[in-house]
Amino acid sequence: MNTESIGRWAFIAGIVIAIIAGIAAAFGGPMGGWIPLVMLILGIIVGLTTITEKESTPFLVAAIALLVANGGNAFLLLNDVMQGLGTAIDTVLLTLAAFVAPAAIIMAVKAIYNIGRKD
Repeated sequence: MNTESIGRWAFIAGIVIAIIAGIAAAFGGPMGGWIPLVMLILGIIVGLTTITEKESTPFLVAAIALLVANGGNAFLLLNDVMQGLGTAIDTVLLTLAAFVAPAAIIMAVKAIYNIGRKD
């Protein structure tokens, strides 16, 4: 199995885990301490293996948007409309942020290195 395939599966696993964590949180399930660790590891794998230099700018913009949307727990207000919906969305975003942040850091460092290297 090549590294691109491993990165693709890590990406899919990260998305699935984030959705499952959000659904579990909506029903009062605990978000175990191992989930952020798994997301960190998967994010590092994705950052090192999957995202190409051509994809780095769109990825970094999307990562910034995700991290900004996650700040402030704004979706918890939805709990007044439908119990658990805000918790589910907030947990999905939080878990995705734990997944995307390490990959974004890796891509940002690669981009800075490539900019400095070209001079």
